[in-house]
Amino acid sequence: MKAARLLGKERIEIQEIPIPEIGEDEMLIRVRAASICGTDVRMYKNGYQDVSEDNPLTLGHEFAGDIAKIGGKVRGYQQGQKVSVAPNFGCGTCDQCVSGRTHLCRELHAFGVTMDGGFAEYVRIPAQAIAQGNVSPLDENISYQAAALVEPLSCVYNGQMLLHAEPGSDVLIIGMGPIGMMHIMVAKLLGAGKIFVNDLNHERVRKAQKLIPDVIPIEGDVLEGLRASGVEGVDVCIIAAPAATAQSASLNYMNMNGKLLFFGGLPKDRENVSINTNQIHYKQLTIQGCSKQSISEYRLCAKLVNDGRIPLELIMSDTYPIERFHEALDHAAKAEGLKHVITF
Repeated sequence: MKAARLLGKERIEIQEIPIPEIGEDEMLIRVRAASICGTDVRMYKNGYQDVSEDNPLTLGHEFAGDIAKIGGKVRGYQQGQKVSVAPNFGCGTCDQCVSGRTHLCRELHAFGVTMDGGFAEYVRIPAQAIAQGNVSPLDENISYQAAALVEPLSCVYNGQMLLHAEPGSDVLIIGMGPIGMMHIMVAKLLGAGKIFVNDLNHERVRKAQKLIPDVIPIEGDVLEGLRASGVEGVDVCIIAAPAATAQSASLNYMNMNGKLLFFGGLPKDRENVSINTNQIHYKQLTIQGCSKQSISEYRLCAKLVNDGRIPLELIMSDTYPIERFHEALDHAAKAEGLKHVITF
């Protein structure tokens, strides 16, 4: 089979490798679609621990497909069934895992990160992932491309659930990449009031308004833009970009009892952010982080997409065969378009 293999820093090759063998308690997924994530771009640009020419890794943690082969001891699934796969699974016995938070396990495993992932024609699903419910059955009406995007959508959903924002809250989303667009969709689903959008790239702000016309664009100074729209601040601010300056400035935009979500990580050389803690104190602000998603959140988001509640097709820029993987990766690395999807 063909697979996109990371061999080290800025080294990816499309290789012919054997189709994985499976055990009696495992399954084999025939991948139909796998989308490129910022994590894939960072792993390509920076390399990844222990990955080398002698120890390559197949990237890709956002993928969907069909069950091609199923072990004799696996129950609850059928060969040929349409599925998507939540990429993270834990040890199964620690306090986080038994509480349903397998994505926060200290011994976390992840497709495309610690083990071979979805930029390949086939992926082996180990017994541990099957037992924890990582394989999610899909309705026939959902496209494979949309199903591949359930993973980042469920990360977004996890973050907004942690905020506990009330319906009618005015929301500011900074960063209009694919994650920012998903935050718009989830905020609308959860009953947000006004949704303001901002990005240093003004073209991305205009793109967001074109795709979702009822958002309110802010170009230039954010505080001035909010006031020009008739509000002094917002109830919720989501930083959907790896920008330390945006995190630091976000406290200025908040109403009393406001809630901030710092979505995603920062580069290692910019991970220490200066913030005015007096604003946290006197405005009674809440700052929330988030990481990955639980299996229940992943499955709920798959249902929302199945039911047509979240239009993920809006953010798919293009599809590519595996032979054009480098082209797709280059577009993603240059932030051209939104989501780029490899199809098989």
